[in-house]
Amino acid sequence: MGQISISRRNEISRHSVGVPEEDRDFIDSRKIGQTLWASKWSIFSVTLLAVLLAAVVMQTITPVYRAVASLVIEPKGASLISFQPLADPNNPTSDYLQTQISLIQSRGVAERAVKQLNLTEHPEFDPRQRPYLMTRLKSMISSLSPGLFPASWSQGEALTPTQVFDATVMELMEHTSVSSVGKSQLVTIGVTLKDKQTAADAANALARGYLDSRLDAQVNDSLTASRWMDTRVVELRTQLQESENKLQAYRDAQGLVDVGGVTTITANELAKTSDRMIDARRERAEAQSQYQQVQSIAGKSASQLSTIPAVINNPVIQQFQADVAKAQAKVDELSRRYGDLHPKMVAARSDLAAAKASMATQVNQVVAGLQNNYQLAQANENALRASVNTSRAQIQDISRKEFKLRELQRDVDSNRSLYETFVNRLRETTATAEMGSSNARIVDEAITPLLPNTPRKSLIFSLVAALAFGVACALSLLRDAMKNTVKSSEDVEKKMHLPVLGVVPLLQKKNRGRIARQFERNDDTAFSEAIRTTRTGVMLSDIEARRHVLVITSSVPGEGKSAIAVNLACALGRLERVLLIEADLRRPTLAKNLGLNNGQIGLANLVNGSARSGECIQQVGDMDVLPAGAVPSNPLELLASPRFTSFLDWARQRYDRIIIDSPASHSVSDAALLCALADAVLYVVKSDSTSTPVVQRGVGQLLRNGAPVIGVILNQVSAVNARYDHQGYYGYLPGEAYQAKV
Repeated sequence: MGQISISRRNEISRHSVGVPEEDRDFIDSRKIGQTLWASKWSIFSVTLLAVLLAAVVMQTITPVYRAVASLVIEPKGASLISFQPLADPNNPTSDYLQTQISLIQSRGVAERAVKQLNLTEHPEFDPRQRPYLMTRLKSMISSLSPGLFPASWSQGEALTPTQVFDATVMELMEHTSVSSVGKSQLVTIGVTLKDKQTAADAANALARGYLDSRLDAQVNDSLTASRWMDTRVVELRTQLQESENKLQAYRDAQGLVDVGGVTTITANELAKTSDRMIDARRERAEAQSQYQQVQSIAGKSASQLSTIPAVINNPVIQQFQADVAKAQAKVDELSRRYGDLHPKMVAARSDLAAAKASMATQVNQVVAGLQNNYQLAQANENALRASVNTSRAQIQDISRKEFKLRELQRDVDSNRSLYETFVNRLRETTATAEMGSSNARIVDEAITPLLPNTPRKSLIFSLVAALAFGVACALSLLRDAMKNTVKSSEDVEKKMHLPVLGVVPLLQKKNRGRIARQFERNDDTAFSEAIRTTRTGVMLSDIEARRHVLVITSSVPGEGKSAIAVNLACALGRLERVLLIEADLRRPTLAKNLGLNNGQIGLANLVNGSARSGECIQQVGDMDVLPAGAVPSNPLELLASPRFTSFLDWARQRYDRIIIDSPASHSVSDAALLCALADAVLYVVKSDSTSTPVVQRGVGQLLRNGAPVIGVILNQVSAVNARYDHQGYYGYLPGEAYQAKV
């Protein structure tokens, strides 16, 4: 038996699709879907109820309408005064558009709309027609006991026209919204009110009020600019006259006629004088050098002075030196022939002395000429330097006069240009003072809205339905998580440590009334296949020893154990000789379900000796049935009598399998007694119904009493649960295939 149980448990584990032990912390989406589908009608009911409640609530809400007017606000154009700094007209920034939006939302524009539409008399804006909450509360309190509270509480505070107007303006501003459309230059003005016509009129009034305010501002700017420019022109004319007078007075005082021409001639002369001074400085340096050479050998002889480069390079000195050299050569030549007293020698020496004397005289003259040249070069240089200094001083003086003159001329030119500009602009401004231009215009005027802005019923219905659906799903999942029941074969193996011999699906409603003979009719192929699987599990448990007597029980009544017993007996009856015994002597239902006579004798009559076995046992299809018979007053004593045990021994000899339909184990102790007489016990558990602790206590009690519980039959499994269980392949074969099977 132990080997069979272990083998069966491993087989079920291999075919089950339960979550592995290491993955049980992850969310099982199939299980969640199974739970939600099982509660679909509850979820639908909650969602529908929430939508109906939302519809009722929205009937009490006053609809609010929103009217929208569209404007286009282009970049600002040219200014009236051209020399004022301008914003880049080709690249409008968002700051400019945001400024215009703020202007539309300003109090001044709202005041224009209030005055135009006379909203101070409108019940939605007039504070006198809609008392504030605090005023209403004071009135209600004072009405309870007028003597205890001031009279103003019951009468309310009287509002002045100014206060009424201010309150109306503030109310309109609160109901107004202005926004830009994306990155475009379009601006929408929306007004949300209960009165849809007033909402459209207010949106158009705000748009026109904004445009009128811009035009008024431009006209006022033009008039203000004209007045300011008129005053400024007078000032500029005076400044121009003063600058011209200063310029003419300076010319007269300095005697300047053509400063540009004078400055040009003096500069040329200065340049030429500077060139001559440079030459004179060079000549003076040369003369000074020669003079210093002469001075360095002052007091020497003419022959020594003649060695000076400045002297020896003189052409005259060179001529005299040549004459001296000839005389000397002649003396030398004659001295080789004649003596010193020879007349020719005397004459030659006399010529030599005369030549030297002439050269000495000429050397002295050259030296004196060098000194004179130095003095002249120095004097010339000094004169030119003085001339350059004088010219430079004159030029600097003229430059200073020229700078002053140009400064005065610039003042005159700038004052004249500014004066002429202002005069031209003054004429243009005066001509266009009454003509205003605006860079904003209305694109679409607000029209009366057909549908309210709030409440948005479709959106609210959608949100309520989605929220209610989500809450219902969450509650369904929470209820399922808190519901400690056995739902699948995995729960059976995990919580009770017993193999699952069969997973019997829940029959369709049309077949539930014929569940006792369902296996024979084969109306539900999945049900029939589940019974066959259970039959296979029972037969496999006979490997070690034959299990003649099978007891089928459950924890509580209503779990379908009687239906399982009948259909299992039908299935085994096709292969073996089977006797089905209805041992539930307290609430018998087997005879009625099988169509037998309710007054038919049965087990109770057999045990008390009032009838024989042949009279009590009836054949139904492929099996023999022993109904309960007349309900006795002492069913437990009958089942515990030796006569019942003897009957079981007799039945073991005549039948291959004896199936006993036992009462629920938690209801009475009959089940414990029957299980003690059985060779095997099948425990039926209703899926997603019986509490897990109840099942565990029932199975535990039987095991402690020594009952041979060989497995569990999970009954009435819903279609969704069966789809994800290991029995989901029952519907794969068509009905004919099941009918052809044994």
